[in-house]
Amino acid sequence: MNPAHAVPRPLLSASVFRALAHPTRVRLLHLLRAGPLCVGDLVTVLGMAQPTVSRHLAYLRQAGLVEDEKRGLWCFYRLTPARSGFHEKLLELLDTAARQLSDADGDKVALRGLRAKGGCCPQHDRRRS
Repeated sequence: MNPAHAVPRPLLSASVFRALAHPTRVRLLHLLRAGPLCVGDLVTVLGMAQPTVSRHLAYLRQAGLVEDEKRGLWCFYRLTPARSGFHEKLLELLDTAARQLSDADGDKVALRGLRAKGGCCPQHDRRRS
């Protein structure tokens, strides 16, 4: 986790709902339900430009929904663990929300294929201790 984000802060419902207002961010959160992913993997699965994906991830990070971790040259993101009842329910609702998006099934298939190939970078199995 990035030291600048080391102190957990409560989720503010207004910023969370703004973060969830964009379908790409819902897709990102749904993909991260499967575990940490590097930005390159997310770019590949979503079929979007890296700056676009990074901008959406930054928005989710600012809302307190994801955490980042540097592994070598790569930045990995994961869902922030639930810290309140509101946050727990929000994580439960991600799968339901993703089913409303036409791209969600394709995202899951693309992610499975990418993981079968080992992902985009060699840092997938190395975690900071």
